[in-house]
Amino acid sequence: MFWGLSSALDLYDEYLKAFRINDVDGEDESKGGGDGPASPKTLNILLLGETDARHVIRTLAKRYTHRMKPDIHIYIVEGSIEIVARHMMLLAVALEDPSSFNLVSKAHLYMDLYGNTMIRPSTNSYMAAKGRTFMKMVADEDELQSLAPILNIQFLKYRERDGLSMAFNFWQPVPRHIYNITEYWEQRGRALLGTRYDHRNGVFDWDLNMTLKDRGGQQICSQEYRYWRESGVAFVFPEYEHCKPNKTFCAGLVQNGTDFKHRGYVGDIQTGPFCGYGLRTAEERMHHSAHGENDYRATDITERNLLEFFHELQTQEPYEHDATRSRRYGSVQLLMTPLLSHQQEEDISSTASYHRPWIKVPGVTVHYLSSVVIPQMQSGEEQWNSMFDIIFVAYNYNVFLKKSVFTRTLKPQGLFILETMQMTVNRKDMVKNYESDAKKYLKESGLKPVVNYNAINSKNQVLRYRKPLLDDGNDADEEEEVEEEMKDEEDQEEEDNEELSEKDKADKKKNKDKCSCEEENKKNHKCSCEEKKCKCCSEEPPEDYELEDDTKLNPNKEDKEHVNIQQKIASEGKIEEVETPIDEFGDRYETSMEKLEKMKRKQKDLEQQMKKDPNNLGKTKLKNKAFEERIKVLVNPVKEKEEPEKELESPVKTEDTSDIKTSVVPSDDPDLEEFLRLENEYCS
Repeated sequence: MFWGLSSALDLYDEYLKAFRINDVDGEDESKGGGDGPASPKTLNILLLGETDARHVIRTLAKRYTHRMKPDIHIYIVEGSIEIVARHMMLLAVALEDPSSFNLVSKAHLYMDLYGNTMIRPSTNSYMAAKGRTFMKMVADEDELQSLAPILNIQFLKYRERDGLSMAFNFWQPVPRHIYNITEYWEQRGRALLGTRYDHRNGVFDWDLNMTLKDRGGQQICSQEYRYWRESGVAFVFPEYEHCKPNKTFCAGLVQNGTDFKHRGYVGDIQTGPFCGYGLRTAEERMHHSAHGENDYRATDITERNLLEFFHELQTQEPYEHDATRSRRYGSVQLLMTPLLSHQQEEDISSTASYHRPWIKVPGVTVHYLSSVVIPQMQSGEEQWNSMFDIIFVAYNYNVFLKKSVFTRTLKPQGLFILETMQMTVNRKDMVKNYESDAKKYLKESGLKPVVNYNAINSKNQVLRYRKPLLDDGNDADEEEEVEEEMKDEEDQEEEDNEELSEKDKADKKKNKDKCSCEEENKKNHKCSCEEKKCKCCSEEPPEDYELEDDTKLNPNKEDKEHVNIQQKIASEGKIEEVETPIDEFGDRYETSMEKLEKMKRKQKDLEQQMKKDPNNLGKTKLKNKAFEERIKVLVNPVKEKEEPEKELESPVKTEDTSDIKTSVVPSDDPDLEEFLRLENEYCS
């Protein structure tokens, strides 16, 4: 809420790259580096939820690098009037008169107000003095034009101007203007972590090393991140002591007599203010790391980038960084003492005054719009249609993009930049779904991607989409090329599937020619072992056809078609003889051995069940006894195999002595009847 989660951008340079615009004067187009149309004379930029002025500062600082310098109108829209006041304060620091501060002091002052919940006493004095100046500027238009002609607050309603004056007044060092941000920070942390608060250092390390560093935050050091999560102070230098509350973080101010009511601290407490300026820099040597430890902190990278921007704003010349100015504290463990809280406020009259004109930036105006324009843009009012050349939307303002008519505010040759949730500690699926939904919304709005997001596997802090002209003849769009490639791959896959399906059809036809069975018997062939042919058509079965074996489906079921060695028990309880050829005795012997082993295993399982389940002991004993009788029946053929000369003792008489005779338990045995009943239940 108080800082962005993407790096600062030169918006004009982003616009030139998106449309390949010649950055040259019309009289000397041969010096241009692009192949697109000429640069527009006026550029309207909408920043929805920027919060920290990082894009404005970089765009103004890099303005001198472009040959063509169109008039730039930047429109700022924020959801809270206190954030507008904070935005004006940060912009005032960047454009402060050079005689007030040197570059290093200005950079440290900006970092203090930008990312620290507790600030130095000197920063607190500047905040109070600048607040008094802003109160005069808001009340007097002439004062505003004389000190900061770059600002325009005419689009703000009077109640919003009163809110600005209230915020600037709250910044004053008055005893009743109390803001216990350290207490609010701790309350937010306890509410977020819950029972994990006692082990918060482990949570902090996990969020940094397993999440943020994997998403592009490699420059953030563990020490500075843990200290910020603990205290809210992000940018630390050994020579400074932070003891004053940063009142620019206060939101939801309501005046109650001489006191103020507010919502405490409602900003980010998980990512930190390191993304805006502290992730990348032109000094590549400052990104060196060894064994996972950076030479320079994100604090040092932020300092270096701010020195560059502030130098270019003052001198309009390139910046050359002095390597000795940056301190290599990346791998150094600084001794972090507890924060002091100096509640006694100094006398207002003793504070310094910063009442000097700002640095002039010709051709640039920053307009602050009322928050009521957001529903107007959503409803598609005529006054906002085709208004802006560039639109930047923060990730937490994505809720205002639910209606596709919002993109009507973009001109036909316009650039849309949407911040993603990449630099948050949210789950990967949430970040991915957010980005996919954003791409779908932008595509449905008729926008085309500037870069090929499908071809590159990278993590995107922002998404860049453009709205082409009606006569845009640029057919070399990278996204379209990738879509064509993907379409070709899909077509090839469909052709392969068609060829495969044709092959399957041919195989089915071949099998049908081999065995022309009836329709109901095509899926279940049952073949005779003697003829090796299908019963349904008396033809040879396919070569890859496997004969069906009933014993595979049910091992307790008797194989009546192949070999029968056991007597059939009729429903009347009579015993019938079954003859078995001698030439099939060997195969049947192996089958009997297999069944015997299965029956023994089942008997063993029943014995274990008798021990485990004493309540069902009677039924289990009866079943176990039946299994014992069944095993006796299966053992007899084995004995015949071992002693073929010995005559088998059997109550059944047979005509052929070569046939195998089996002994059967009388049918009036109650145990056998119970066994048959249990076996039928088991088989069914």
